[in-house]
Amino acid sequence: MAIRKRLKGGFTLVELMIVVAIVGVLAVLAVYGVRKYIANSKTTEARNSLGQIGKDAVTAFEGERMTAAVLAEGGTAGVVRQMCETGTTKSIPASANSIKGQKYQSSKADWSNTADVTANKGWPCLKYEMTAPQYYQYSYQSFGSAANGDSFLATANGDLNGDTVLSTFTLIGQIQNSRLTLAPSIGEVSPEE
Repeated sequence: MAIRKRLKGGFTLVELMIVVAIVGVLAVLAVYGVRKYIANSKTTEARNSLGQIGKDAVTAFEGERMTAAVLAEGGTAGVVRQMCETGTTKSIPASANSIKGQKYQSSKADWSNTADVTANKGWPCLKYEMTAPQYYQYSYQSFGSAANGDSFLATANGDLNGDTVLSTFTLIGQIQNSRLTLAPSIGEVSPEE
């Protein structure tokens, strides 16, 4: 009889407080997990963009360049392979403040500096540009252009949380045995900053 009366009476205050505490802990864990998931999803932009820059660098290197002169009958011309050289536009956007906790919308002019287009260097040589708003600042730098051991470094810097501490993603490529090879993975320092 006493058990039936207790069941009809509902929950005690202590039981309700335990349930509320459990729900509160689960909510905190969920918020933390979702924030980490969102930050990780934003870093995908840097990984995908650097992967595309690497592919574009290999494509540019494998594109054959030859003399534009007419060859004599029976003559030959050697094929020249060359990495894209560093352009005058170092980083897009130019300042990391432009991506501090926000996105930056670049223009075609950012990626196609007139001097770089004329000299076929940097971004125009890679034939790379971003048309969508970006969370990261991108740069490309080459160290040499055609000899074995020459390399390039593509970098994406971001400040997703706006605290002025930059995350850095890097992709390295190097000429080995007359082929441009890429690092097997992208280097990451503080990826969720």
